Formats: sequence, C-alpha cells, structure tokens
Amino acid sequence: MLSIKQILKKGYGPSSSHTLGPHRAATIFRQRTPNSAKYKVTLYGSLAATGKGHRTDVAITDALRPIPVEIIWRPDIVPEFHTNGMLYEALDDKGDIIDTWKIYSIGGGLLANEESSEDSEQVYELSHMTDILRYIEKEGLTFWEYVAMHEDADIWEYLEDIWQTMQHTIEEGLSAEGVIPGGLHLRSKAHQYYVRASSYKPSLQGRCLVIAYALATSERNAVGSTIVTAPTCGASGVLPAVLYHLKKNHGFDDTAILRALATAALFADVIKTNASISGAEVGCQGEVGSACVMAAVAANQLFGGSPQQIEYAAEMAMEHNLGLTCDPMCGLVQIPCIERNAMAALRALDINLYAMMSDGKHIITFDKVVETMKKTGKDIPSLYKETSQGGLALLSEDDN
Repeated sequence: MLSIKQILKKGYGPSSSHTLGPHRAATIFRQRTPNSAKYKVTLYGSLAATGKGHRTDVAITDALRPIPVEIIWRPDIVPEFHTNGMLYEALDDKGDIIDTWKIYSIGGGLLANEESSEDSEQVYELSHMTDILRYIEKEGLTFWEYVAMHEDADIWEYLEDIWQTMQHTIEEGLSAEGVIPGGLHLRSKAHQYYVRASSYKPSLQGRCLVIAYALATSERNAVGSTIVTAPTCGASGVLPAVLYHLKKNHGFDDTAILRALATAALFADVIKTNASISGAEVGCQGEVGSACVMAAVAANQLFGGSPQQIEYAAEMAMEHNLGLTCDPMCGLVQIPCIERNAMAALRALDINLYAMMSDGKHIITFDKVVETMKKTGKDIPSLYKETSQGGLALLSEDDN
C-alpha cells in the first residue's frame, strides 16, 4: 500500500483526476521533450466527456506553455486500462512525431499506465483493514501509531502543513463571495451560511457551521484555488469541515487532529488499494463516499473510539454511500458536488455518534464493503461515472 502522502496532497481544483493528474502528466512530458515545437494531446473517455467543464485543457496548456498545444477530444473511446486516458505527442518543427506517451489519471492526481504506476511505491505490507486491525490489536497499537511506524520521520511535519492548508482554505472560503465561474451562475454560499449559523440555538449552530465549512472548501475548489485532496479535489470539503468544526467547537488540539488525519488517510489508502477513489471509475461513492469514511473515522478517533468502533464507523460511511453516482451538470464540479460535500460531512458526524453508541461489533467488515463498492462501481453505467451523460447532468439551465 502506498504512503498516505499520496492520499493527502496540496493541489488546485476543480478535479484531482481531471486537473491535477493531467497537469502533472503534461509537466512530466514537457520535461522529457524539451526540444518540442508543438504538442498534440488526445483525451479519452471521461477526461474528454467532462474535461472542458473540469478545465482539463487549461491545466494541460498551462503545464506545456509556451509551446503550442492541440487538444483532441475523444469521449467515444474508453480505454480498457482506465477511462481517464491521455495520449501525449511531441512534434518537431516539421510536424513529425518525436515522442509519445500514453498515461492515465487514475484518481487523486496519481498517474499510471500498463508499464508503471505511482502505486508501485509500497510503504505498507498490509493492505486490508481486517489484517491491520488484527495486527494493532495484537501489538496494542492505535491506527495512527501504525501509520507512524511505516511512514518517513517527516510525516507529522507533512500532516501539519496539510492541516494548515485545510484551515486556510476554509477561512478563505468563508470570506469569499460572488458567482462561481462555469456558466451555472451558482453563487458562493459559505459566507452567507456562516453568518446565518450565528442565529441558531447552540444545539443546531454546530451543524450549521459544519455546512458552512464544507461549502467553503468545495467552493474554493470549484474556482480552482488551492485545496487538499481528501482523498480527491471533488470531495475535498468533507474531512476539513469536520476537523475544523471539532477544533473550533469542541476544543480538540492540533496534535490530536494530526493523528486523526493519519488514521483517516490510512482508511482511504485501503480504499484506493482495493477499489478506487476515482469518480470516473466507480462513481461518486469512490470520492464523496471515501471522504465520508475519512471524516467519520477521524471524528470517532477524536472522541475516543476504540479501533473496533473506528472500523465500524468506516464501514457504515461507505455502506451508506454505496451506489452514489457521479453526474455533474455541465461537467462542472459544482452541482451536485458542492452541496454533496456538506451532506457527507453531516453524515460523517452522525455515523460517529452511531459508532460511539455501539460496542464496535458488526456483521459487515470494512474490507467487505470496500469490495462491494468496487463491484458496484463496475456495475454502474458509464452515464453515471463522470461523463455528464446521465442523471442530473441532463438537466438544462431552463429546468432549474
């Protein structure tokens, strides 16, 4: 299993698979072809279907600047390896091809093809939560201590930087106003919701603030600002909202939150290894579903949940997001994505409460529900996997 640093990464929105991945791929190809006179980039599958709304072409062009780039859109071709396929071609001044590279954006900004994968840098020997849980029970460890055993010595410094970025994004989003670019004429709501939360009774105020925090990050992601993949850009608002709420409204300190981040990323790592966090591959259950898992386990650990209760929280969070589709309107990470982040954050807190009331015993394991999510994702028609060809994506502006 790869390092949790590949789960929690600083980047810019609106999409880790459609923006971060293609930008990174273009940067790598630019470095290996410094004498190119022109580039031709062919996008396949989901990248081609929703790439314009996700600013995939902008991300690629920016990385290859100032060399001219021709973008070719082929949504009709869905590669077998992964739907987010890209073919990079470097041309000389005569128009002859001097180098080619076919690569896939597999989710979370990671790249892979038939020859190599960034997933190959294995850090953890155990890749199933049942095995990890058995190991830490035997050794008397917590999940975050298990993470510390396997990561480099700088992991806490790394997570501190991640946490600072999460907080900064929320605070930036809470003060931002105006229309979000993209053509849906959707206004930023985080500031408005944050102000309105103050009028509610204390019993409801906390939940209202969680909504505002989630909107803050998701809206900053939608405008292309810096966010943290948690585990993706499209689902980046869930985990920060819950952690920020627990710091501001429940008094948890940064040390405890960093440990919760480590545990949250470990569970997402298991999902990434055994299923997928790519909306184009398994639908939004892989993105917001995984983010809900991360937020639920982080909250449960902070409130003193046992390893068994934490694993139960993770199982519930994924189980009750099974089948969640990815059908963004106009290919934008706005509707239903922004609102969905807020709903998942609230759900994560409810799941934490349910798990804390239990003794941690349950029938379906986290590993089993992750396996089910993967199978469900394969069964979901491509119309509902980040292609904007079905569901809410078919609604026109006149329908609203």
